[in-house]
Amino acid sequence: WPNRGFVYRAGVRSRRPLSSACNPSPVGDVVVERYSTPAACPREVKNGDHVRYHYNVTLLDGKTFDSSHQKGVPKVGLIGEGRLIAGIEKGIVGMCINERRKVTVPSHLAYGAAGAGDVVPPDATLVFDLHLLDLWNNADMVVTKTISTPKDCRRSIMRTDFARYHFNGTLLDGTLFDSSYAREQTHDSLVGEGWLIKGLDEGLLGMCVGEIRTVVIPPFKGYGEKGLGQEVPSQATLIYSILLVDIHNAKDNITVENQVVPESCTRKSVVGDYMRYHYNGTFLNGVTFDTSYQRNTTYNTYIGMGYVITGMDQGLLDVCVGETRRVIIPPHLAYGEQGAGKDIPGSAVLVFDVDIIDFHNPKDNITVEIISKPEICNETSDANDLIHYHYNCSLMDGTLLFALLGADKVIDGLDQGLRGMCVGEKRVVTVPPHLGHGEKGATGVPGSAVLVFELELIDLAKGVPPGYLFVWLGESPQELFDSLDMNKNKEVPEEEFGEFIKLQVAEGKGRMKPGMDPEEIIADMFKNQDRNHDGLITPDELKLKVEEDQEREAAQHTEL
Repeated sequence: WPNRGFVYRAGVRSRRPLSSACNPSPVGDVVVERYSTPAACPREVKNGDHVRYHYNVTLLDGKTFDSSHQKGVPKVGLIGEGRLIAGIEKGIVGMCINERRKVTVPSHLAYGAAGAGDVVPPDATLVFDLHLLDLWNNADMVVTKTISTPKDCRRSIMRTDFARYHFNGTLLDGTLFDSSYAREQTHDSLVGEGWLIKGLDEGLLGMCVGEIRTVVIPPFKGYGEKGLGQEVPSQATLIYSILLVDIHNAKDNITVENQVVPESCTRKSVVGDYMRYHYNGTFLNGVTFDTSYQRNTTYNTYIGMGYVITGMDQGLLDVCVGETRRVIIPPHLAYGEQGAGKDIPGSAVLVFDVDIIDFHNPKDNITVEIISKPEICNETSDANDLIHYHYNCSLMDGTLLFALLGADKVIDGLDQGLRGMCVGEKRVVTVPPHLGHGEKGATGVPGSAVLVFELELIDLAKGVPPGYLFVWLGESPQELFDSLDMNKNKEVPEEEFGEFIKLQVAEGKGRMKPGMDPEEIIADMFKNQDRNHDGLITPDELKLKVEEDQEREAAQHTEL
């Protein structure tokens, strides 16, 4: 009906001027004036319905003798069962929630010739001003209406599930009685276990994460006659507008989805491995709570040893380097009921999209993969050799590093990986961080990074032991000084000493330290033997380095 007043007699509606209701006949029927009606009226009062309404009641002279407003409590009644005066039962039929109407009740449909004590005189016509607040029937059920639902819904609420949801709770007349949004915190509860009012236990069933639905709950499945404090009156129909944030069950384990495994996977992670990975952490509704990408650094940790939440410990096992996967973790395997700070609320399901950069084990050694090797290989690289080689250095994910290794300075793992190579050989050497740049990393190298070297040996010069400038490749001459003293004058100047050393190298009998100027080597060797610094070596001064080392060791033992 349009939102303007008109009058009708209860049971037979007919339009006539409003003034005709001023003096209703005492023997006539109830006269109803609807002076405010809502824009929408999905349901009208009928016999058998329960109603909750406010009222003011006056005599024809305008004197008020009763008012629910003054009492502060609306009236609750059952229509059509004779529990209200007949005129009210007739006059309230057809009302809509939030409708206001004036009902004029003749005496024979009110208190009749007897009246009501000193309050209502005999044969009095009564005028009721009614405001309908609530309406329900014992046959009513919980009514749900889906407002929006996500495209992908692989799981919906079942009994014994734990749900986190936001809601606005209103009465039928639109009065807000509670809101999780106002508290800035979801409502968290088991479903179907009596933690909630019966209507919510029913109304939440079947919801998907991200779904919005309206749930209308009759009073007997809400807070009933007792209501709820001052917020929910007795016998109130409740309307909940619900947004489901997440859902889990106490029996849930982690779930692994969207798994992309590289074609080449020679090793999978196990308990005790140390892993570097990137991740995006979100809730089930897609809201991000943390990401390693924003910090531009991987998260590094041991796995399977309790350094991370239990669900992540499980989700990072049995993965390959370069693998991506989604790990969905229920709260009892994450941060539980307490949550974590302001970012992760209690009882939150967590979703991690992870990208495995690399992993290793503290017990790992280097691994060597020979790519190619010449058919003829007479000698191979070893400790103290001087080598020239090409290399590419990258991370396990293929990221090329441009870190300079430096002269005579290589990490332990590369030092090991360069041994045993032939000139022309190509190999790939994988170096764990404890044989590389360790937890701190280096310029251009992340901490705890596994390094991959592509190597090609270009040239090889065999070396000498540490501390030596020259070594004999066979037995040294039995009478070394006589061999040095080419002119047999019992003294050897630097020039004569140098000619002898060069001759030994040329004839393949000895080797000088590679990578140094031969003249510098000869000068240093001569200086070491010319003990009185007179520019000559005599028989008494000449000693092999082996003999010097033995004398030094004997002197140390004597001191002890």
